[in-house]
Amino acid sequence: MSDRILLEGMAFYGYHGVVPEEQTEGQVFTVDVAVEADLHRAGHTDHLDDSLDYRDLYARVLEVMTGERYRLLEAVAEAIAHRVLEIERVQAVTVRVRKPHVRLGGPLEHAAVEVTRRRRA
Repeated sequence: MSDRILLEGMAFYGYHGVVPEEQTEGQVFTVDVAVEADLHRAGHTDHLDDSLDYRDLYARVLEVMTGERYRLLEAVAEAIAHRVLEIERVQAVTVRVRKPHVRLGGPLEHAAVEVTRRRRA
């Protein structure tokens, strides 16, 4: 499958992290989602019903990022992947969650986790 819908650079304020301050003060996280689905029909019909609604994808990511609090980025990415895979038309999803403010003792643009999950046959 080479058809993908990409939502990149979504920014959310969340309360995820191991350090207590991360759970109380929160910070901005950025999320990229690449969804694999058959988009052939939508490309020919030009009907939203034959594709995936970006608003629905965004709402699912928003729900995870601003809902329950997680300690690990791995858990955040996994939760997003599972929410997106609930959409019947989705065959696979790759989720990247970036945390820009990680204190590791030196310069760092961000820490990130990326997971790819596929629909089970």
